[in-house]
Amino acid sequence: KGTEVFKIFGDWKRQADKLKDKFPQLTDADLKFETGREDDLIKRVEARLHKKREEVINIIKKVQPATL
Repeated sequence: KGTEVFKIFGDWKRQADKLKDKFPQLTDADLKFETGREDDLIKRVEARLHKKREEVINIIKKVQPATL
């Protein structure tokens, strides 16, 4: 199975705050996001939470707005 291309949309600051509430070990540096650099963000969160890519993507999806 190929690597899922994952895009972040919506208000990232709000989503990052929700992630920090849920996972207090995440830092601002872990959650720093630049458009088009989703992979960098996912790798940092994977390392911090000791989770696989798919798990991290699912965690982020839960805090994203339901629709664009």
